[in-house]
Amino acid sequence: MTSRFRFAILSDPHIALPETIWPSSKRFHLVEVSIPAIEQVLADLHQLDLDFLLIPGDLTQHGERQNHRWLADRLATLPYPAYVIPGNHDVIAATATDACIDMPEFVQLYRKFGYGETDPGLGGGDRPYYAQEILPAVWLIGLNSIAFGEDGQQHWSGLLDAEQLAWLAVTLDRIPDEALTLVMLHHNVLEHLPGQSHHSMGKRYMLDNAPELVAILEAANVSLMFTGHLHVQDIARRDTLYEITTGSLVGYPHPYRIVQVLRDGDRPNAATLQIESRQVQSLPGWENLGQRSREWMGDRSPSFMLQFLTAPPISLPPKAAQKLLPDLRNFWADISAGDAHFTFEHLPPMVRRHLQRFSALDAEGNYHPIDNNTVLKI
Repeated sequence: MTSRFRFAILSDPHIALPETIWPSSKRFHLVEVSIPAIEQVLADLHQLDLDFLLIPGDLTQHGERQNHRWLADRLATLPYPAYVIPGNHDVIAATATDACIDMPEFVQLYRKFGYGETDPGLGGGDRPYYAQEILPAVWLIGLNSIAFGEDGQQHWSGLLDAEQLAWLAVTLDRIPDEALTLVMLHHNVLEHLPGQSHHSMGKRYMLDNAPELVAILEAANVSLMFTGHLHVQDIARRDTLYEITTGSLVGYPHPYRIVQVLRDGDRPNAATLQIESRQVQSLPGWENLGQRSREWMGDRSPSFMLQFLTAPPISLPPKAAQKLLPDLRNFWADISAGDAHFTFEHLPPMVRRHLQRFSALDAEGNYHPIDNNTVLKI
């Protein structure tokens, strides 16, 4: 017996009401379009027969209470359930301020969106993580990868504390073998960029103790993770474990995903996922949004690319790196869009070979686009 369900993913919406927007000359993303962009996406999703929506973090610009309340109120009007988890922009310090929330308030604000108690042993209370059976034999686990040091400041990268990992192991053991389990967290677990877990610029987007999480998931035969944070469209795989990361709704190319799942009732944990990606292409006052957003990112890319080119493993001298910046103006925009295909024949051989690794290549080195539209069998 087969069954189907359909859900959507929008990530890193960075909701910012106009009166809360703070200027920054360096940010790559356009919080200016956060409200109209999410409204357009929700209008599109309203036409679909969705079972639920996932939002894997960075719900707000910078943890503002006003922006969190706007989003929670808006999600409450949807005709299908929405599930969220915190990102690094949602709870910026351990202690709340007049303007920004702390983690206990995050849990309370989003009680209807994952944190409501359905089983005393598998969620609820004040824990910033949860497990729910959201459809028959379909479980969602929402993890919290935001951690704080003794000084109350946010940990530089993602981290799951020992208590949460222990809870996860027990929870997975209690979920029936025939169930399909989806795991959602903000930080990346698998590498989505070459050498990401070791690169000075890439590892901050990853989970510090990713190997511990992977070991727990693999032991429980979990195959699907959904993440955000990197603002990149990408699908990564390790053996039977897939991680689907979705780009930011306020960053080029302003993507969101629709996933249809076909389950074979005779094979526990087995499913076929048909993944479709869409983009917000135009908004009032932001006609031709894609091109304007790409230019926005390109205008802000020189300092980012200079740091990238002078850091290991490329390690170019600053003067040599500076000469290459015009050719690489849109490098990160192409990465963000997913399914990149780079040649860079005119660049120095060592630089060219390294940058070509960021193309969407299969194990044999052939171009194989799967980041946006694909079919996965698990």
